[in-house]
Amino acid sequence: MDPKLLAARFPGDFVFGVATASFQIEGATKEDGRKPSIWDAFSNMPGRVHNRDNGDVACDHYHRWEQDLDLIKELGVEAYRFSIAWPRVYPDGTGPLNEKGLDFYDRLIDGCKARGIKTFATLYHWDLPLALMGDGGWTARSTAHAFQRYAHTVISRLGDRLDAVATFNEPWCSVILSHLLGIHAPGERNMQATLYAAHYTNLAHGLAVEAIRAEAPKLPVGIVYNAMSVIAASDSEADQAASIRANDFHNGMFFGPVFKGAYPDSLMEACEPLMPKIEDGDMKTISQKIDWWGLNYYTPMRVAADPNPDAPYPAHIQAPPVHPEKTDIGWEIDSSGLSHIVRDLYASYDLPECYITENGACYNMGVGADGEVDDQPRLDYYADHLSVTADLIKEGYPFRGYFAWSLMDNFEWAEGYTMRFGLVHVDYETQVRTVKKSGKWYSELAQEFPKGNHAPAS
Repeated sequence: MDPKLLAARFPGDFVFGVATASFQIEGATKEDGRKPSIWDAFSNMPGRVHNRDNGDVACDHYHRWEQDLDLIKELGVEAYRFSIAWPRVYPDGTGPLNEKGLDFYDRLIDGCKARGIKTFATLYHWDLPLALMGDGGWTARSTAHAFQRYAHTVISRLGDRLDAVATFNEPWCSVILSHLLGIHAPGERNMQATLYAAHYTNLAHGLAVEAIRAEAPKLPVGIVYNAMSVIAASDSEADQAASIRANDFHNGMFFGPVFKGAYPDSLMEACEPLMPKIEDGDMKTISQKIDWWGLNYYTPMRVAADPNPDAPYPAHIQAPPVHPEKTDIGWEIDSSGLSHIVRDLYASYDLPECYITENGACYNMGVGADGEVDDQPRLDYYADHLSVTADLIKEGYPFRGYFAWSLMDNFEWAEGYTMRFGLVHVDYETQVRTVKKSGKWYSELAQEFPKGNHAPAS
């Protein structure tokens, strides 16, 4: 797809950016006062992460940040979404502040400003300070208050130079994937732990919104969700009911408190005995109005009713994919899932303006003999999903920007270094960066912006 023709379908002030996360790229896990996060511990346990890969070096971004910001500048993208590592700022989660950790983000943000790159910071992208696990991690109310203090500190120091801030990235992952399915750190498999982690994560979001507004009242604050595009396997009554339960559990557990001030009825009916005490004022704190929200979308979620009559809530199983096309991580490719979830969420909740904060595809092509990385399938994936985004804008949905995941190949959580999502190839032995074919295409698209405020082409 011609990037210029695609660009003509977006508003002139639409923001095109790239995204990363601290633990996935920084390395330097033991430098300048940083202490371990739950992901350092999890990575070093046998059987948790592929090949026992860890984040000790990753993309060495902690030492190569200037080169990486130059790369963003060269790509011509307007904005950079990155996350701040809590264990760099407060190595024990609470206790003394680590100035050297904050200094790194000071330099990074100043480096962005010097290059004319907008800064979208995320306060939490899964690297909880390991010391907080002694109190129960996210299953402890005290962690929400520790997060509030961390948010105050970060924003008082950095907020004057940020263009936007998100409290959390994908709480579904740090709650459900981490406490119910056991796939991510800390690797729990327990519904009660999941519900405690959900409530205290939601509370931490609300407390952080208060902290951010106190320190930087004009800074746009939001939260990033990998909302599930829940699609029933069939029209049967059982599968349709399962899809409603799945929606309440996977989306409603987070969207309900933040945008309606309440958990979904089905969740409360099924799980109230397992829920933590919801104290007076909690829901008011959680449901404060925010300025924007981020949507991370990769693949739809297809569900069927669990045939086991004793299956616990939400009593659904994964249904088979509809499309044979998959990325190298095994995820079904279906851009209609993006339209589906956007329409569904805007119909269900009073949502503010939105950024697509992550979208991208895993393809593991290496550097060819000609020095190029021909990742045409990734380019096609981007073109397809951006085309859907343009259609949604034309329908009137308030999208303000799009961040490609990811700037570069990196540590892909439980998959270690086996899965590559980058627009830029990273040779982990030499740390050489090579812009892929998709990266060159995305660069051409991004360089069309900003164009001044014109209406999207009809």
